[in-house]
Amino acid sequence: LAAAAVILDALNATDSNGTEALNATAKFVATPEGTALAYGSLVFMALLPIFFGALRSVTCSKSKNSSDMPETITGRDAARFPIIASCTLFGLYLFFKVFSQEYINLLLSVYFFGLGVLALSHTMSPLMSRIFPESFPNKQYQLLFTQGSGESKEEIVNYEFDTKNLVCLVISSVVGVWYLLKKHWIANNLFGLAFALNGVELLHLNNVSTGCILLGGLFVYDVFWVFGTNVMVTVAKSFEAPIKLVFPQDLLEKGLGASNFAMLGLGDIVIPGIFIALLLRFDVSLKKNSRTYFYSSFLAYIFGLGLTIFVMHTFKHAQPALLYLVPACVGFPVIVALIKGELTEMFSYESSEEVLPASPRLTSFPTVSGSPASLASSMDAVSMATGSSPRRRRLQPTPHM
Repeated sequence: LAAAAVILDALNATDSNGTEALNATAKFVATPEGTALAYGSLVFMALLPIFFGALRSVTCSKSKNSSDMPETITGRDAARFPIIASCTLFGLYLFFKVFSQEYINLLLSVYFFGLGVLALSHTMSPLMSRIFPESFPNKQYQLLFTQGSGESKEEIVNYEFDTKNLVCLVISSVVGVWYLLKKHWIANNLFGLAFALNGVELLHLNNVSTGCILLGGLFVYDVFWVFGTNVMVTVAKSFEAPIKLVFPQDLLEKGLGASNFAMLGLGDIVIPGIFIALLLRFDVSLKKNSRTYFYSSFLAYIFGLGLTIFVMHTFKHAQPALLYLVPACVGFPVIVALIKGELTEMFSYESSEEVLPASPRLTSFPTVSGSPASLASSMDAVSMATGSSPRRRRLQPTPHM
C-alpha cells in the first residue's frame, strides 16, 4: 500500500481546496438558502462514506480471501505519512509551475477515469448482488496472466469476476465517460464518494495509537501548508480530479447547470474516517452489542466539520479542516473511554488481531487478484507506486497422475 499511501497524499493534498473553496467566490454572492443547502449537502455527503465505509470495514476485516484483505497501516507508516504527503504536495506544486496545467490535468483525468470506474464498480457490487434475482445467470470468469513456465512460473494478474461485476463495470464506465467529457459535478461526486468509501473500508489502522500518530501528524501538516505557505492553495486550485466533493451554491437559481461550488477535499473525509472505522471494529471486539465509541466519534466528526464551516463562514478565510476534526475525533472517544474506565483496553486493542496473519501491510504491494474490490485497491497501489513493482506469487506446478 505504499500505493494507497500516495493516493491518500493526493486526497489530503486537497484539504485546502475543500476548506477554502467552501467560501463563496468574490464574483458570486450566494443567498442564505443556497449557502445552507450547499453546506448541508456537503456534510451529508461526507457522512455517507464514513458511515457505510466503517460498516463495510468490519466485514472486510473478517474476510477469509487473502486477495480481499484490507491494507494495514502501522505506527511507522503513520509517522512517515505526513512527510510523504508533504513531498507529494510540493512535487505537484512544482509540476504545475513547470509544466502546462492543461496537459497535466488531461493525464490526471485519464488516470482517475480508470481508478474511478474500478472504485465505483466496487462500491456498487453489494447493491447489485441484492438487486439481481437468484435466477440471474451469473457466470464466473477469470483473467490470468503468468510469466515463465514450470517451477519458475509467476502469477502477474489473477482477476476473478462474474457477470454481476461486468454489469457494475459497464455502469461505472458510463459514469466515467460522462465525467471525462463533461466534468459534471454529479459525476465528480459519484467518483469522489466511491474513492472515499473505498478508502475508509480498505485502509485499516492497526491500533488507536497509530491512529493518534497519523491524525496528529496530518494535523500539523494541514495547518502548516494552509497557513504557512500558498502551496496547498495553489495545487488545490490547479488540480482537476474527482478528489473532492462539490455542491453548487447557486443550484436554486440555475438548477443542475449551476457553476459556483462549495467544495470539501476527500482527505477531510478519509483520514478521520479510517479512525472512526477503527473504533467501530473496537466496539465489535468488545462483544457488548454496543457501538458507543463509533457513535461518539461519528458525532464528533459532525461537530468538527460543522465548527470548520462556522469559523470559515464567520471569518471569510480558508480553514484547515483537520485543525478542528482531529481534536474532536480523538478527544470525544478518549473522554468516553475515561468515563467508562476502558481507556487502557481501547489503546491495547489491535485491529490486526481481527484479520488473518496474511493481511498485507502499508509497506507491501498487494497482488492484483480476486474480486473487483481487490483489483481496484491493487491497481491503485501498483500504479501510484514509484520505482517498484507489485509482489508476485509463484505458481506451484500441479502434479499429474
